[in-house]
Amino acid sequence: MSTVLQLKDNREQHYARLSPEGSLIPNQKWLACMLASWCEGQGVLPDYLGLESEQFTALTACFFPGIALPERAPSGSVLDYSRMLEKEDLINLLKQYSKADTPETTWMIAIIVAGCLGSDHLWQDLGLWQRSQLSAMLHYNFPKLAAKNTKDMKWKKFLYKQLCEAEGITLCRAPSCEVCIDYPNCFGAEE
Repeated sequence: MSTVLQLKDNREQHYARLSPEGSLIPNQKWLACMLASWCEGQGVLPDYLGLESEQFTALTACFFPGIALPERAPSGSVLDYSRMLEKEDLINLLKQYSKADTPETTWMIAIIVAGCLGSDHLWQDLGLWQRSQLSAMLHYNFPKLAAKNTKDMKWKKFLYKQLCEAEGITLCRAPSCEVCIDYPNCFGAEE
């Protein structure tokens, strides 16, 4: 069996363990995908998924009670937040547009911000299995923010573009995205 198929099979086994019979609430479903990938060393999420240890304990007790999960990133991923000067700005942007001020939302924000430190597409850095899961997760947790992405801009680029616009910074070389030579890098399929 190829390594890719083995990882996929292991990831699906972790997911099955994390998603017992019955319907999962939306964030639980996405977190199960992220944790299944994380347990296989995929994605960039560090120890505790980028949460504080107490938050990780609360998250796992809330969504995955009785399931033993590692606290340390099996990939060994360590994120350097010192290179992320915009961390607080991203947190504030997501908080501003969150549909609820709950511990669950706080957890999702911290995980998304940790994923933004990766160098791949955000859905891959988070350990989600497809971009559509990230889109659904953002629409569920931050509906007004996600609704602003009317042209299907890649999510990480979109979030950073929102930060730039809030500061009045324009980095684009063209007057509109449609005529920019980087259009294919910002919009379109990520699969």
